[in-house]
Amino acid sequence: MNQFLESAGIALQAIWANKLRSFLTVLGNIVAVTSIIAVVSLIQGMNAYVTDAIVTDVGADNFTIQRNPVVRTQADEERARSNPSIKMADADAVRKFGDNIMAVAVQGNSGTKINYRGQTLNAVRIQGVSREYIHFSTFDAERGRPISPTEIDRERPVAILGYETAEQLFGPADPIDKQIRIGNNQFRVVGVSEKKGSVFGQSQDEFAVVPLGMFQKMFGSRMSLQILVKPRSPDVVKAAMDEATVAMRIERRLRPNEPDNFGMFSSDSLLALYHTATNGIFAVLVGVVALSLVVGGIVIMNIMLMVVSERTREIGLRKALGARRRDIIWQILTESVTLSTFGGMVGVGLGFLLALAISSATPLPAAVQFWSVLMGIGITAMVGLFFGMYPAMRAARLDPIEALRRE
Repeated sequence: MNQFLESAGIALQAIWANKLRSFLTVLGNIVAVTSIIAVVSLIQGMNAYVTDAIVTDVGADNFTIQRNPVVRTQADEERARSNPSIKMADADAVRKFGDNIMAVAVQGNSGTKINYRGQTLNAVRIQGVSREYIHFSTFDAERGRPISPTEIDRERPVAILGYETAEQLFGPADPIDKQIRIGNNQFRVVGVSEKKGSVFGQSQDEFAVVPLGMFQKMFGSRMSLQILVKPRSPDVVKAAMDEATVAMRIERRLRPNEPDNFGMFSSDSLLALYHTATNGIFAVLVGVVALSLVVGGIVIMNIMLMVVSERTREIGLRKALGARRRDIIWQILTESVTLSTFGGMVGVGLGFLLALAISSATPLPAAVQFWSVLMGIGITAMVGLFFGMYPAMRAARLDPIEALRRE
């Protein structure tokens, strides 16, 4: 053990004695690990960001039924064009058939302008909701109150505003009980939703929620709707989705051999679709960046070969004094691994700083994961070990007599 520690000490002294050369040797590793850590941090941040956005929009245990399913081919797109619109009758069928379903709400989506005392917002997203919407956490009222089921049934002209919509229309003033104009209709503001933020620079707080009856008066009753379904518990989501599928097929009189003419989405299915679309891209991106580690490893191997050539007499003297082959191998490998790992540690720090800088300057989020630190340092240690093995074996095979003769 003492001999191993002595060899490690000699290797570290050699690195310290040639600081500039050592730094230039690991510069390739620093650049490679910086790129890998930055890319991985941005990918992890994006995954977490998209997951949170999907769960917030759909709900962790809820699922939605829409007119069109996921379109993957031209044939799917052509078939989806003939899908009938989602109607209230579809929601009634799902509500009656689903034993594992707790609540079924209907939602309409469109856009129009909102006006308050000369302040106009164009193309604001308007959401019409049925009375069961209060069972879904995606709708809330941080200030004021939600729209009551009675107001929805009686089609009262009341509205809940998104956080940014209220801020742009009213500024610091209290918007509750103020009269606004949505399209050509007057509405009374009864609540303001909590701030949701933005997704890739697209605000999620520019909207207004109104009773579904008022929504259909404004935009027409033929517009396709969306059904929101809440299972009785998270354990029965799959069973509830199966029941909703059966209810929709029965309501639409689909034969057993006919495909579904509607789409059904849960947060899990949307996340699976996102990962399917992006995992391959992310893997290729990380792989391309990781190729620079090979270049860094080759540089380390070349420098270590030069080190062995420069220190031939030193190695011969150590062997003449009793150093074994494994002591020489340990010395060279220690120097190689230390150099490579040092580059990895510097690269990890710079990678995090680069990811945070990109996240601050752009809508792309970044997430620093502890495992990526271990990955960056571990990979560079393996690179140093792999590419240092050949110079170490070459040094260990030197004949001590020939080595001592060499100038």
